[in-house]
Amino acid sequence: MANDPLPRPVLVIDTTGRWCAAALRSGDGQVFQRDEAMERGQAERLAPLVAELLAEADLEARALGRIGVATGPGSFAGTRAGTAFARGLAVATGARAIGISSLAALAREADPEGTATLFAAHDARRGELVWQVFERGVALGEPTRSDVDGARDALAGSGAARVTGSGAPLLGGPADWRDHAPLHALLALCGEAGRDAPLPSPHYARPPDAALPGGIMP
Repeated sequence: MANDPLPRPVLVIDTTGRWCAAALRSGDGQVFQRDEAMERGQAERLAPLVAELLAEADLEARALGRIGVATGPGSFAGTRAGTAFARGLAVATGARAIGISSLAALAREADPEGTATLFAAHDARRGELVWQVFERGVALGEPTRSDVDGARDALAGSGAARVTGSGAPLLGGPADWRDHAPLHALLALCGEAGRDAPLPSPHYARPPDAALPGGIMP
């Protein structure tokens, strides 16, 4: 009906890699996005970037209905900054914060119709990958960290027709893979999330190398 209210806007953010990125889908379906290459400093840049998106869409933060955030696997500092920001903004605005696996977003981007078996792999460096198999858009098991040989064996046994993610070149996938923020896939997954969707909680590729005094991990 003409008088039906528009859906509430959805914001997604991704700071898990060498970027600071966010996308906003307004109630009428328009999408606004920012994606800036960045080695570090996401924590300082993220709030101004989101403010710019909201201004472009002529929206106030309190209009948001959902805030989705890529929870990794990814860089330690970036992943922590993104999840903390999403949870804080949700508390301040009353929006619902939703954590979205970066591997799930990559799988959704590669197979938007959910018809294939995919192997999503993140290059965790130091000869390790974090990987997960998706069949028709559904994850089969939890993300696994292994060396490259272990991931190759898992890929061979998965029946996956395609490999995606920054680890793809190490597994025979596209050598020219460009690591990036899958913003439109994040928007789709955030919008589809049910009531049991998890709150944002970072999934680090590996524990941090540094420890605080007394052996406490940051």
